[in-house]
Amino acid sequence: MKRILFPTDFSEAATNAFVHALEFANSIGGELVLLHAFDLPVFDSQYFPENYMLIYESVELTQFEIFKDELPKLHAIAQERNLDGIRMTHRLMDGDLLHTIERVIKEDNIDYIVMGTEGVTGWAEVLLGTQATAVISDVSIPVFSIPAKVAFKPIKNIVFTTRFRPKDKKALKKVLKLAKKMNAKIKCLYVKKDSSDVTKETIKEWENEFVNEPVEFNVIFSEEVKESILDFILFKKVDILVMLTYKRNFFKDLFHHSLTKDCASSLDIPVLAIPVE
Repeated sequence: MKRILFPTDFSEAATNAFVHALEFANSIGGELVLLHAFDLPVFDSQYFPENYMLIYESVELTQFEIFKDELPKLHAIAQERNLDGIRMTHRLMDGDLLHTIERVIKEDNIDYIVMGTEGVTGWAEVLLGTQATAVISDVSIPVFSIPAKVAFKPIKNIVFTTRFRPKDKKALKKVLKLAKKMNAKIKCLYVKKDSSDVTKETIKEWENEFVNEPVEFNVIFSEEVKESILDFILFKKVDILVMLTYKRNFFKDLFHHSLTKDCASSLDIPVLAIPVE
């Protein structure tokens, strides 16, 4: 059974992402590990020789009370969606979010992360926010980033950007397994520039290999890679964007885009970032 880590600070963005995490777990037959991480304050014990431990204990107790009060709300959401049968375990840990996540990944054998992202500016906040960028860039497992205002809807169309490299094919096969469980289709997208070294023969080999799968291949000839990807997302009614994280600068720069603000607001969809092995 796949294990899905859901880090939460109990904000609206996190609660919204929890619904996505529940539905994802349901679609792949997985279970959830709910994590709430918090930082303890830094004190110099020489200035607080008698009571600094009491301060730490007070912070820990407060966090525990918040954790205890908020968890029933999440379980109520699961019950409302008839998903209360999904197994959920809980972890309350002190420490930096990224290091805590990395620790839980190892200790609990986590396969995926689903996390909410704050911000009213859409994609720029999703991928340029400090915590989200750190997690996407540094962890060794796939990460779903869920924009704060994006309500869950069944995933039917997945865009997978590719440059037809062997590591892309390996990632595509993983995404294909997910797509089949969700009854979704994959639209592979390649933006071909004049300087591209990808041959027609390579593209044809991929088409032949996946001919009996719910995968279609789209090649767009353009020098504007980022704009082409975003336009494709906008006009093809895409539900989720899948990208590999081997080009982190491109991944972050993708959303500094010249489309109008009105158009950009409609591009808020989840991103699945897959680290290249």
